[in-house]
Amino acid sequence: MVGIYIHIPFCKQACYYCDFHFSTSLKHKERMVNAICQEIILRKEMIGDETIETIYFGGGTPSLLSIEEIQQILNTIYSNFSVVKNPEITLEANPDDLSFEKLDDLSKTPINRLSIGIQSFFEEDLQFMNRAHSALEARKCIEEAQKVGFENITIDLIYGVPNMEEAKWRKNLEIAFELNIPHISSYALTVEEKTALDSFIKKGRVKPLDENLAFKHFQILVEETKKKGFVHYEISNFGKPDFFSKHNTSYWQGKKYLGIGPSAHSFDGKNRAWNVANNMLYMKGIEEKQLPLEIEELSKIDCYNEYVMTGLRTIFGVSLEKIEKDFGLGMRKFLEKEIKPFLKQGTLELKENFVFITEKGKFLADGIASDLFYI
Repeated sequence: MVGIYIHIPFCKQACYYCDFHFSTSLKHKERMVNAICQEIILRKEMIGDETIETIYFGGGTPSLLSIEEIQQILNTIYSNFSVVKNPEITLEANPDDLSFEKLDDLSKTPINRLSIGIQSFFEEDLQFMNRAHSALEARKCIEEAQKVGFENITIDLIYGVPNMEEAKWRKNLEIAFELNIPHISSYALTVEEKTALDSFIKKGRVKPLDENLAFKHFQILVEETKKKGFVHYEISNFGKPDFFSKHNTSYWQGKKYLGIGPSAHSFDGKNRAWNVANNMLYMKGIEEKQLPLEIEELSKIDCYNEYVMTGLRTIFGVSLEKIEKDFGLGMRKFLEKEIKPFLKQGTLELKENFVFITEKGKFLADGIASDLFYI
């Protein structure tokens, strides 16, 4: 099974913390959609006879597309690939795009999962992040999505926001629980280079982020979601049973995926490829039937390091038997040696030939994984 990711590189405005590739000009939206459809056709050979199980519209802000543009892309996929009977089809959306009419129209398309960028249910936080929606729109769009029949809904929430007291973070989670959301993706606010937030902190307009605050929020997140029956199946993802993201889980399990659109990444099991992160160069290349991408052949060491990184971030863990089978007995022995201090600290545990991150180690997962890399 293979997933297809579609990158829609447009946003109404730039969030202060975001470093993803997008444009705030919609001038070339129609041309971009046509280029995306053309790339799907040009790259059908990469998948071959394999079946598509998940389709994910990410960005950017895919909800800026019209229903006709979304359907145009889906029709192109279905015309060129074999797709399973009931694929998971996700659309990332911002609350300000989700009028009742738009939601009702979306419910009549094959899209069956919404990923809504809430970030916070509080007005002052949304203004701090320069989000385009209001706190009222945040709640309203979820309730209306459920009214028109969407059950598989995930929302994004950001923690570690300066001046976000513990009580406010708990209230954010309470609102999500009250709205009966079956999946939450939650991330610590981070400072990426060349973003507005980076500039504000350097100029002293915003105080530096507090890692201790983020850690406390993370602990609350883990505790409260567990009480409500969510499974913490990946460091940043919490889902009720049967509501895990199939698409993102395929990334973490090392399955193949095809990335379409400017800046989108692909993986064919051996090589990683990425499209140029420039809208005009992307469209020009596609229109000339020249794929505007770079390819990196992954070494066995690269694959080992990636498996350790993704495995430790999930409930699936890292299999010592898989390490031995795919990378050799020497790599298994290397990992068994390297995990010893973390087993003593209680940040890792070894169960039935699988290495797992513990509750104590979850907030430090990426750092622990990097210490286990073979360099």
